[in-house]
Amino acid sequence: MGWHLFLVMLLGWIVVGLPMDSSGFSYTTSDFNQFQSRIIDHRNRVNPKFKKVLRRQTLYIIVHTSELGLSATLRVVAKGKQLTNGRSTPGGHAKYVIARNGDTYRILDKQFRADHAGLSMWKGRKDISSVSIGIELVGYHNAPLTDAQYRSMGLLVKILQNAYRLGDHAVLTHSQVAFGRPNPWFPKDHRGRKRCAKNFDRARAGLGPTLDNDPDVIAGRLLPDPYLAELFYSPGPAVAARIAATGPVPELISKDRTAWSIAGEEYDHPTTVYVLPGGRRITGDQIAGAVGWHLLPVSTRVLLNQETKPAETNILEYPVKTITDQMTAWSHAGPAYKFDSTIYFLPSGIVRSGSRIPDWDDLPVNTRLIVGYQGPFAVTRQKTAYRIAGHRYKEQTTVYYLPPGRVKTGAQITNFAGLPQGTLLYLPMDSLPPG
Repeated sequence: MGWHLFLVMLLGWIVVGLPMDSSGFSYTTSDFNQFQSRIIDHRNRVNPKFKKVLRRQTLYIIVHTSELGLSATLRVVAKGKQLTNGRSTPGGHAKYVIARNGDTYRILDKQFRADHAGLSMWKGRKDISSVSIGIELVGYHNAPLTDAQYRSMGLLVKILQNAYRLGDHAVLTHSQVAFGRPNPWFPKDHRGRKRCAKNFDRARAGLGPTLDNDPDVIAGRLLPDPYLAELFYSPGPAVAARIAATGPVPELISKDRTAWSIAGEEYDHPTTVYVLPGGRRITGDQIAGAVGWHLLPVSTRVLLNQETKPAETNILEYPVKTITDQMTAWSHAGPAYKFDSTIYFLPSGIVRSGSRIPDWDDLPVNTRLIVGYQGPFAVTRQKTAYRIAGHRYKEQTTVYYLPPGRVKTGAQITNFAGLPQGTLLYLPMDSLPPG
C-alpha cells in the first residue's frame, strides 16, 4: 500500500467521531480530508546527501519559526544551509512547512528522522530530533503568525496527535527544548539557545496550555533562561497575551536588549547577522573583532538564520534596501513594513506604500524599499527638486524614483536638470518639505 493512500485511510479512521480538543476546537471530516488533499509534496526536493533514518518513537511535536520567507525556508529545510565558513548541512530539517497563506508542504515522510531540534533536552531525554516531528512556520519569532497558518497548524497537529496518541503537553516550541553549553553568561548547561517560535499562540492552534514549569530546570539539569522562563512559565496571562501586550517588535540592540537577550546562544554564530544603523552587515562570528560586543550601536538590527556571508551595503545606496532570498520586508522594516511611511518599488515599476501590501512575504525578490519616508512629491519643470527639498535635494537620504523603475539617492544623481518626466521625490519623515 502506498504511503499516501495509507495516510488517507488513517485520516478517515482518525476523524470519525473525533472529539473536540482541550481548547474547544473541533474540525469536520471534510476539513481533514480537504486539508490532507491540499498538502504540497516537496519530498523529491530533499538533498540526496540527506541520510534517511527511521524514527523508532514519536513523543513530541516541535514547532519552529523559520526566520525566513517561504522560498528560502523550503530551500533550507530541503537542501540544507550554506554557511559562511564554507560548510553546509545536508537538509532534511523539518517534516512539514506551513506558509503564511496556510499552504502546507510535506518535506519528509513522517517515519523518517528530521534534523530539526539540534542540541535539545526535555524531561531528561536528549536528541529530541530522534523522537519528534518538526513543523516549520514561515515567519519570525518576533512577528505575528497568520490566521491561515494557525488553521493549518491546528489540523496538522490534530492528525499527528491522533496518529501517535500525543496530548497537548507533547506539543512544544523549539525554544522550550533547545539548550546551550556553558558560556560567559551561564556556568553550566542552560536554556535559551533558541528564541524560535516563542510567539506561538497555542490557543489559536487549538491547543491547551503548556506545562507549568520547565522539567529540566526543576530537576537541576539545566539553568533557566530568565526571559524564556518568564515568557513560558511565569504566573499570569498566557504566552500569547504577554506577547500581544507589547506587540511585534523588531530585534534591535538597545540599552536594555543585548545580543544575547535577542539571539540567545546564536549571538556569535555565522548565521546571525547584525545590520548596523548605517546599513553595514556583519556576521556574528566577526562582531568581536570588527566592532566589539559592548560597542554595538543602539538600533543595530539582529537577523537570525541567515546563510552565506552578506555583502557589504553600498554606502551610496543607503537608505534604499533590497528584498532578497534572505532579507524580507520584515527583515528590513519589522512592523513598519505595512506603514504608509514604508515605500516599495517593485521590479515591475509599480510603487506602493506599506499599507497596500497584504503581507511581508508577498513581495518579489529585487523589490526595493525605504522606511520612514513621506511623499511622493512630483518633480516638474516648475517644481524642481531644489524647490521641493531645499538644500536636501542632493543628500543621500533624499530618494528619487526615476521612471520606468530606477531608484536613486540624491548622492547618486549628477544631472538634476535631466531628471525624466514622472520623477518622484521622497523625504525622510523628520524632514518637512518647504512650504
